[in-house]
Amino acid sequence: MGVGGQLTDTVEAGSGRDAGVFTWEEVHKHCSRKDQWLVINRKVYNITQWTKRHPGGSSVISLYAGEDATEAFTAFHPDLNFVQKFLKPLLIGELAAAEPSQDPNKNVSLEIIFVNEGLRQRKMVCLRRSLCSSASIWVTSCCWSDVTVCAGWLQHDFGHLSVFKKSGWNHLVHKFVIGHLKGASASWWNHLHFRHHSKPNVLDKDPDVNMSGLFVLGAVQPVEYGIKKIKHMPYNHQHQYFFLLAPPLLIPVVFNLQILRTMISRRDWVVRCQPMRRRAL
Repeated sequence: MGVGGQLTDTVEAGSGRDAGVFTWEEVHKHCSRKDQWLVINRKVYNITQWTKRHPGGSSVISLYAGEDATEAFTAFHPDLNFVQKFLKPLLIGELAAAEPSQDPNKNVSLEIIFVNEGLRQRKMVCLRRSLCSSASIWVTSCCWSDVTVCAGWLQHDFGHLSVFKKSGWNHLVHKFVIGHLKGASASWWNHLHFRHHSKPNVLDKDPDVNMSGLFVLGAVQPVEYGIKKIKHMPYNHQHQYFFLLAPPLLIPVVFNLQILRTMISRRDWVVRCQPMRRRAL
């Protein structure tokens, strides 16, 4: 969320309901690229104009168009008091009193389990334990002669801002590790990883399970897609061509194309210099 959003939709006159009061059914309708609403703590916001200016990227916030974004909003914004003021220009109303606070499409019983177990609480990882854990991974990876594995886990922890108490140090080390040791873009990783944690394991929304049309996840779906010739590949035989396509395409081709796309779409010209310089060496 942020300042500068402009309201493009208003409540229609003579619609038979009070102005600024909406049902979940109405909210669900506003999920297109040019018309996006979402709900945070029962408040309804029009984010259509704000998505392109969202600091976390338009794709992250757009994942919740037409849905309840309360949990994601809380998880991604540590300083809620600071971002609350940015919501005001986007506010268009609230849910009707008869509407449930939770999106009816959500599993309420599962949500209760998460809350009771304290899994929704934000916790700062102890600096000493994080450093010890990172050190152990480093030593293990070096013994395995695979420093890139270690660098991958290190950049992940720093990217989550979970090592140092001050986020600035986490950002600095994260850019160094992923840029100079992994040869990738910190901005690209953040862009994809934010989407992953926004919609984990949701097909077409979580990039970590997006196989770019080359593979299909699951035990039944690949066979069905292959026999019925759905999409592009003979997915019922993907276990045979996986090792021929995945290793040579994933890092040299797919990841670099994604980095270029992120660089151009988000205009992050500086971060691209790190992987380019490393490959030049």
